Amino acid sequence: MKLSVSLITAAFTLTVLPAVASAQDQPWLKDRRYTEGIGYRVGDLELHPGLAGEFGYDSNYFHRSSDEGPVGSLRLRITPSFSMSTLSRQRREAAPGAAPPDFEFRAGISATYNEFFPVSGDDAGRSAMHDQRNVGGLLSLNLLILPERPWSVALYGDVGRAITPSNEGITSASFNRLNTNAGAEVIWTPGGGLLDWRLGYRFSGTIFESSEFQRLTNLEHTVQTRGRWRFLPRTALMYDCRLGFINYPSGQDKTSSHPLRTLLGVNGLVTNSFGILALAGWGASFYTPRPQEDFDSVIGQLEFKWYLTPNPSAEPLAATLALSAISVGFRRDFVDAYIGTYYETDRGYLNLSYFFGGKFLAVLEGGVGAIVWPPSDPAKGGLGTNPGTDVRIDGSLFGEYRIKDSIGINSTIRYGANLSDNALNRGTPNEDQLGWQDFEAYIGARWFM
Repeated sequence: MKLSVSLITAAFTLTVLPAVASAQDQPWLKDRRYTEGIGYRVGDLELHPGLAGEFGYDSNYFHRSSDEGPVGSLRLRITPSFSMSTLSRQRREAAPGAAPPDFEFRAGISATYNEFFPVSGDDAGRSAMHDQRNVGGLLSLNLLILPERPWSVALYGDVGRAITPSNEGITSASFNRLNTNAGAEVIWTPGGGLLDWRLGYRFSGTIFESSEFQRLTNLEHTVQTRGRWRFLPRTALMYDCRLGFINYPSGQDKTSSHPLRTLLGVNGLVTNSFGILALAGWGASFYTPRPQEDFDSVIGQLEFKWYLTPNPSAEPLAATLALSAISVGFRRDFVDAYIGTYYETDRGYLNLSYFFGGKFLAVLEGGVGAIVWPPSDPAKGGLGTNPGTDVRIDGSLFGEYRIKDSIGINSTIRYGANLSDNALNRGTPNEDQLGWQDFEAYIGARWFM
């Protein structure tokens, strides 16, 4: 086990790891359909408070390779949440013929407190685990001005604290960071709504808390346009084009890029029970200064969805409205990496959401993907001229039984792995193996309105 964390090693590790300990770790927090209940009505507002507690086991919170001494730990998570919004359409539709509101908004806040009780691993690893107590969270706001009109404006923003330890588990050298997003879109919906077109801007920033990794702090500005034309009652033609400007203010280790993505495809309901999403296009990374390794290839997504409860809606995007559905798909894209330039992702996935009788909720998510690395300079901590491909596996199963409409007992099982023969500083005493496996299991309860 190494005594310190090198910047390049940390950067690589962070690149291939999700923020598994962030406030959005729980499946029910990712989707407000599961998070919120009927809520409290206060005038023209809806209030949705919630509180959850979970206790379980994490076999490898630090995501160490088998040679680095994984540390297993019991883990306690406490998650309060609160959201506030204008009246939902279901409540507004209780008054037939009412004019649409001048604006709609939704604001939400959540936090997750984590406490650890190590049960396996060496003494140094257990000691480090004791220091991992943390709090992550998310604050978000969405505002739609003049909804259901020919011209409208959407504003959105969020800021979250993501908790991600390094493989050393040293709090002062962790990957903890603030993720920020803010943007606006002008929306044109002429006539009866068969066409809608959006032109917008988005800012996102990743700000590292540790002084050791502040040089990886980056800012991105994105100009985007997207549109949808419903050419059949339940099928729409879609277009999406985005041009980004990524900058690393420190000017060290990483260089700027201007990623471009353009996609064209269809999204629709073939029958009341079957839907399809097909998008294809081109992506390019455009790193500066040149020459550098650039991504320049096909990107896209193909997804088939089957609704367990047939959806009679004529809305092409009705996929987002159904609680019970199975989807299978494949996605190809590229991502700005913290070493070298980019990495390519090719991932197949399966998702199942099932809500039965208003009492039992099950959410199954999983995928297998390839992380393809371009050549990078070993002298700078890279993977060489032929780095090969890592295989990433992820899966989770969440089940909840609702004793009452606002009280549920739940369980979460999660597995993740990075199957890799790659190592940084290969053949040296400080070699960093990049493969890892992690298993998690929790039981819990939550109250939600």
